Amino acid sequence: MLNNEVLEALETRRSIRAYKPTQITEDELQAVLRAGTFAPTAHGQQSPFIVAVQNAAMCDQLRRMNAEVMGVTTDPYYGAPTIVLVFVPEDNRNGVQDGSCVLQNMMLAAHSVGLGSCWINREAEMFATDEGKGLMKRMGLPDGLRGVGALALGYAETVPSAPKPRKEDYARIIR
Repeated sequence: MLNNEVLEALETRRSIRAYKPTQITEDELQAVLRAGTFAPTAHGQQSPFIVAVQNAAMCDQLRRMNAEVMGVTTDPYYGAPTIVLVFVPEDNRNGVQDGSCVLQNMMLAAHSVGLGSCWINREAEMFATDEGKGLMKRMGLPDGLRGVGALALGYAETVPSAPKPRKEDYARIIR
């Protein structure tokens, strides 16, 4: 079987659901964000918008909004000190796919620089509300965007568990 750094990162990355409160470094953040900007996008349009939030009050607002959509009182971002949001134009037929590629690139980059991450959902619902639209304006985003997802980003509190065995017939080859 072939082996290289990228394949190893793909196999060893895990979703992290407990973070240390220590903020990540500027270099680590920039590396993760840059990786997101190199994700493939339909027709090379680079349509997604990436917003990293480290402001404690805004992170608390995001935590509350997401928890309300989820119907819980726990922190859907697992205490991560950085929350990275991805938005796309509502009228972009490939927007969700483009934004998903951005999120995956950033998760792999985070893992490669020693950070933990977890893909978080419900941003579409959060930012469809009046509060969410107001928050997007505060972030300096244009009108007409929808949330695709977010990353909880930070230093893992614990060592992630080993991967589950892959299911049989996960991948098939037709020749």
